[in-house]
Amino acid sequence: MTWTQIYDPMHSLALSSLLAAIPIIVIFYLLAIRRTPGQIAGILALTSALLVAIFAYKMPVGLALTSAVMGALYGIFPIYWIVITAIFIYNLTVETGQFEIVKDSIATITDDRRLQALLIAFGFGAFLEGAAGFGTPVAISAGMLVGLGFNPLYAAGLCLIANTAPVAFGGIGIPIIVAGQVTGIETMNISAMVGRQLPFLSVIIPIWLVVLMAGWKAAMEVLPACLVAGIAFASVQWFSSNYIGPELPDILSSLACIIALTIFLKSWKPAKIWRFENEPAPTLVANRNALTLGKVLKAWSPFIILTVMVILWGLKPVAAMLDAVTLKWVVPGLDKLIVQVAPIVKQPTPMTALYKINWLSAAGTGLFIASIITSLFLGVGPERFISIFFKTLRQLIKPLITIPSVLALAYIMNYSGMSSTLGLFLAGTGSLFPFFSPFLGWLGVFLTGSDTSANALFGNLQAVTGQQVGVDPILTVAANSSGGVCGKMISPQSIAVATAATGLVGKEGDLFSFTVKHSLILAIIVGFMTYAQAYWLRWMIP
Repeated sequence: MTWTQIYDPMHSLALSSLLAAIPIIVIFYLLAIRRTPGQIAGILALTSALLVAIFAYKMPVGLALTSAVMGALYGIFPIYWIVITAIFIYNLTVETGQFEIVKDSIATITDDRRLQALLIAFGFGAFLEGAAGFGTPVAISAGMLVGLGFNPLYAAGLCLIANTAPVAFGGIGIPIIVAGQVTGIETMNISAMVGRQLPFLSVIIPIWLVVLMAGWKAAMEVLPACLVAGIAFASVQWFSSNYIGPELPDILSSLACIIALTIFLKSWKPAKIWRFENEPAPTLVANRNALTLGKVLKAWSPFIILTVMVILWGLKPVAAMLDAVTLKWVVPGLDKLIVQVAPIVKQPTPMTALYKINWLSAAGTGLFIASIITSLFLGVGPERFISIFFKTLRQLIKPLITIPSVLALAYIMNYSGMSSTLGLFLAGTGSLFPFFSPFLGWLGVFLTGSDTSANALFGNLQAVTGQQVGVDPILTVAANSSGGVCGKMISPQSIAVATAATGLVGKEGDLFSFTVKHSLILAIIVGFMTYAQAYWLRWMIP
């Protein structure tokens, strides 16, 4: 027996949307107001989603529970697997004492915390997003900032906000490719349109980060460096997305940013070095003088190896070869038993439910292999290797509850039709839809933690609604990705990864409160931008 999704169970789209929003309201309330630990907030939000799905949307109990289990399994693998392997590599570097040399080498470029944040959170984080995505950039870059001496809350928050710039082209461009697949729109057109929106954010994000951590006056002291980082990133992001394709913008623009900023800092220094309040002045001059190229390369070898493996795992021929041993299961009791109908899809479509363990091609496996190679470079024996791995596992016990529960919540909302109800409500805003279009993507990424999943969830709805209101669907589909990047920083999945990387497990509410206003402000900026492009700047649409 199949079950057909119902998008308006209350016979009033506004009331149905309010009902569908209950799990989101629950998790917002628990994280932002009550500052509840993530694992508790995740479980309570999941429980509310199950109750709404079963009693209001009349979703059969078996289908509801099975979809939740499938989401939880996806949370464990590949998402949790990426988190644990990324933090394991960082822990290897710390436990062997090599991170002290990493800190000294970064200090030879700049002692200034503002500029270190630009190099690591904005530049290196974007590179990791482009090559791997799925939590890797926040896990690695936030951990590095904490190791450098950053306040853990600021390290996590800055990395989440910095991750705004590259998310749409993350994982070798997979969000844009998926948007093209689900809508039938030429991928290159979507890539070009996103590349005519996000560079405006990319220019201001470095300034935004520094203002957030140090205040306006301190930000103006390093304005030249912020502009170098932002303009280098944004210009290459625009060019590569418009003339090369969606696969390389993040990698090329982040490299341009890091190289341009490093060269600039060789000839320009801020008037005074900024560090956190009550933080002692740097006393590493003697250590820096003792640095040799060999020592620096050895200390950085874990991150060099990580980078090589991430790029290698992202190459299509390599990924295809590694995928040959992927284990796949059709999920019994769920696969093709739920039918999506218009206007979410063009014609009634049974939803597939395929769970796969891509144990070799998963980014986390690439990182684990990188950790094995790293241990050989750093002289870590098997016994110590296993000891550090289990120490990392103990560090990440609570995220093993949080991440699966929020992924289960996302799957329940998708398979029950609740996400579609919220999407249809926003789509009913008529001529104002271009402004609200990015908020669909924002909602999708908040729920799923992934711009790719948000495009799969709402891409077709964006295209159909755009046509209905007389706006080019290329713009609305692109806005789904561009708006989605603003939701990444508050996605419970991203929050769980960031707190795990910075030792803030149990403080998810604090981090959520730190990022939520920035998420909303940036989404509003994208909304106004999309509205202007829809009616006044149509020449910007490819």
